[in-house]
Amino acid sequence: MPGPGALPAYDRAVPFFSLERTVPLPADEAWRRLTRWPRHADAVPLTRIEVLTPEPTREGTRFVARSGLGPLTVDDVMEVTVWRPPSDGEGGLCRLEKRGRVVLGWAEIEVRPGPGGRSRVVWREELRIRLLPGAFDGVLERTARTMFGRAANRLLTRP
Repeated sequence: MPGPGALPAYDRAVPFFSLERTVPLPADEAWRRLTRWPRHADAVPLTRIEVLTPEPTREGTRFVARSGLGPLTVDDVMEVTVWRPPSDGEGGLCRLEKRGRVVLGWAEIEVRPGPGGRSRVVWREELRIRLLPGAFDGVLERTARTMFGRAANRLLTRP
C-alpha cells in the first residue's frame, strides 16, 4: 500500500487530481471544517453522509457518502487510514481509503499553518469507478476536480 502522497502503480494511469487553497483560518479551524464528515453533504449536491463508527474521528473511522437520487445512488465508502490533526505548529494529514464496490481510490487532506494565521490546504485524490472504461478517465478527473474544488471552497468558507 502506498504511503501518504504516493501514487500506487496500476496497469494504466488513473484519474488523479490535486487542489490547493490558502485560507484566512488557523490550521485547526481549517482542519475542523474539512474533517467533519457530515458537513460534506452540505457542500456536495445530492449527497448524504452517514458516519458508521462512533466519534471521535480516528484511524479506522468509516463513513459512506451516498450520492444520487433513487435507484441511481452510488455509495462511496471510506475509511480513515491516517489521522494526524495539526498540533504544536505542525500541519495535519488525513488519508481516506475508498472501500466501496463502485468507487475506488484514496483521498488526502493536508492542512499546513502559514504566516499571519492563514493555512495552506492541499486535497489530493485518486478516483476510480469500477467498470468505467479508461476512455472516460479525463472526464472523470475534470469533473472530480471541479466538484471537490467547489466542495472544499464551501467547507472552508462556512463555519
